[in-house]
Amino acid sequence: MPRQTAPIHAPSPNCCAPTRRTRPCTRSSTRPGTAPTGCRCRWRRSTASPPSPESHCPRRPTPVTARPPSRNSSDPDGPKRTSDTGPGRRQSAAPRPRTGASHGVRAARPLADGDRGRLLAGSHHDPHALLGVHSVRGGMELRVLRPFARSVTMLAKGLRAELHEDGDGFFSGVLPLRTAPEYQLLVAYDSGETSDEASDDEIGGDTDDASDGTRARIEIEVQDPYRFLPSLGELDLHLIGEGRHEELWRALGAHPMTHQGVTGTRFTVWAPNAQGVRVVGDFNYWDGTGYPMRSLGSSGVWELFLPGVGEGALYKFDITRPDGSHTLRADPMARRTEVPPANASIVTESHHVWHDEEWLAHRADRPVHESPLSVYEVHLGSWRPGLTYRQLAVQLPAYVKDLGFTHVELMPVAEHPFGGSWGYQVTGFYAPTARMGTPDDFRHLVDALHRAGIGVIVDWVPAHFPKDDWALAQFDGRPLYEHADPARAAHPDWGTLEFDYGRKEVRNFLVANAVYWCEEFHIDGLRVDAVASMLYLDYSREHGEWTPNEHGGRENLDAVGFLQEMNATVYRRCPGVVTVAEESTAWDGVTRATHHVGPGGFGGLGFGLKWNMGWMHDSLGYVAHEPVHRKFHHNEMTFSMVYAYSENYVLPISHDEVVHGKQALVSKMPGDWWQQRANHRAYLGFMWAHPGKQLLFMGQEFAQGAEWSEGHGPDWWLLDPSYAAEADHRGVRDLIRELNTVYAATPALWQRDTVPEGFAWVVGDAAEDNVFAFLRHAADGSPLLAVSNFSPVVRHEYRLGVPDAAQAWTEVLNTDEARYGGGDVLNPDPLKPESVASHGRPGSIQLTLPPLATVWLRPV
Repeated sequence: MPRQTAPIHAPSPNCCAPTRRTRPCTRSSTRPGTAPTGCRCRWRRSTASPPSPESHCPRRPTPVTARPPSRNSSDPDGPKRTSDTGPGRRQSAAPRPRTGASHGVRAARPLADGDRGRLLAGSHHDPHALLGVHSVRGGMELRVLRPFARSVTMLAKGLRAELHEDGDGFFSGVLPLRTAPEYQLLVAYDSGETSDEASDDEIGGDTDDASDGTRARIEIEVQDPYRFLPSLGELDLHLIGEGRHEELWRALGAHPMTHQGVTGTRFTVWAPNAQGVRVVGDFNYWDGTGYPMRSLGSSGVWELFLPGVGEGALYKFDITRPDGSHTLRADPMARRTEVPPANASIVTESHHVWHDEEWLAHRADRPVHESPLSVYEVHLGSWRPGLTYRQLAVQLPAYVKDLGFTHVELMPVAEHPFGGSWGYQVTGFYAPTARMGTPDDFRHLVDALHRAGIGVIVDWVPAHFPKDDWALAQFDGRPLYEHADPARAAHPDWGTLEFDYGRKEVRNFLVANAVYWCEEFHIDGLRVDAVASMLYLDYSREHGEWTPNEHGGRENLDAVGFLQEMNATVYRRCPGVVTVAEESTAWDGVTRATHHVGPGGFGGLGFGLKWNMGWMHDSLGYVAHEPVHRKFHHNEMTFSMVYAYSENYVLPISHDEVVHGKQALVSKMPGDWWQQRANHRAYLGFMWAHPGKQLLFMGQEFAQGAEWSEGHGPDWWLLDPSYAAEADHRGVRDLIRELNTVYAATPALWQRDTVPEGFAWVVGDAAEDNVFAFLRHAADGSPLLAVSNFSPVVRHEYRLGVPDAAQAWTEVLNTDEARYGGGDVLNPDPLKPESVASHGRPGSIQLTLPPLATVWLRPV
């Protein structure tokens, strides 16, 4: 017959009977103002509480609630009562005098002074070895660290054992048990009220009949975090150690979960140089003394499962540096954050139900290089200032779809503390900015765009990060995410820090982040910012300020390896996604496959597309000149075709070209207002016909004359019908709509962007005329003829050689049409080829070229 275990705490003449229980409280214990972890009821701040632990966090104001009050309160009146109570809390008017622990609970061996000190200082690497329940001679030893508690009692299957108080918030005892039970803790705190202030009706719990003015006591039933096994698996730790965890966000950070049958949140963080790490948050009043994490082997990962903590809880990590000092840090893997300038991390889970199955199913049907791609670049915070993600989901897809763009490119949406950085100084790489809503709200926006048939590209910034002392910089007291060499770590241009791409865990952090945005938010493309600054060790550095690589060169081989790994991983895991490089140099093979070695001895970087910064700079330089001077700069419009097929290009008129004194696109043009608009329209027609994909920044689609500012966004009032010049701006927007419509319906304009067979000059040397004419060819050979006249004069009967197979050519687009604001100089009738040799072809046509305009013609 099994041996019967005697009750640990049974009523007897020598001990008090158990306090009467109330029904379990269902109130959340994870919102600001709740009781400590696992608590079933809520608290209000007591004026008798000890000093707030916010001394570690000068950012946070003193919360309206605080930890339970100390027994040594100096407040003569005690705290004010709160009606925010629940039936999970019990209150007795006068706690019985402490005469020792319960019957059958022996005193535990004292903690060694070193262990005790390290636990209290937050510098112990394995608090689970000391706290919780452990087998000892004569039973099971239970030790608890609950600062400010009045008493701690263990509850297990109806059994009850009050622990000995050991000082400094420690409670312990040896229980006459053979195995560790599944237990809870009943933790008693001074309520801050006196017995004659409280009653059952007011408190919602139990009170004794005493009214002698002594302090009342609150008891809270909680789970012990230190009775749980590690909640992170060995495979996760192995992959983290190898730097190959492609779903790193599932292993690190804060994750609500059920562990060993108990609901709570798993907290994990990589901090290999830390002496210790503790979790702090609104669930423990930002005091992590009783919440130290354990180090998991040699992985550098710290872990703690906190029962009762759930979604919405604010948290940070209190890290003990190697020198013993403390630093309070936001979670690098946080998937949700507070709205800046607040910077705490938030426990979150996604509940969004996606409705873009059809979009994802067909996303990879056709390579992006052989597909129409015209991109509308958007800064979400200023497109329509004040809108949330969900409000944007109503307005933005409809606007973009109406204009015919195939994709939007969102300037960085990852969390950033300084709005003036436009999102390019990121601190929360795994969290969409909270300025416009929650992560699920952002998912809703992406979902709405997909349902409207619009792809979503986001700007991604793995080149650098800011130095804020609550974020990544010297995260655990030493350089961790940044390079250990200060000269390599400091970015010379932006006052930020560069990542250490040679450290496998850092590279894993970034590669997994790229996958995260594509998989968790269904992003269709990543435009990688500032690639050139990553590739060169001497980028913006003078002689003597940089160290050559192992081969004596200036290439950053670690960054090359990182970019190759990132691209290969994204393309393998996320079919149909495209990566785009903003790379401003002539680095060979940016869009070449990683396994194809080029002349320089490097494999390609593996990007799908690259911004053509050379085309942008040269073409904008050309149109900025007065027409009379353009003949001296004719090659600036033709030189791009010399290297057009060396990479897969995007033609970017981005935010960078319309700020900081560069002027808006229409304002770059010379002449009076009519000529500026005509130049603007002609340039757009030339751009849409040129090999490469198109990108246009918001506001330029309706010829906004002012530079962009993140403070107020586009000048939408220019499209107000009551504005006298509204037709001028609406006409340009109508042209954009027509450009996108004809572009999408004409394979010659996008099907062979990246091969020479898709393009042929007709007139490339008419510098005196300021005229450019070229043919685009589809895969089946069908052509489109594009002719641009960048002079302010009409050119009648202008002869151009054309392929002889066509019976006639008809005008399909003319930027000088009156509906766009032009002079309406058209070619209304089909143009029949004549047997007159011109430009190396036996047949030719004569047409009228409108001034400062681009004309597209197709055979009929």
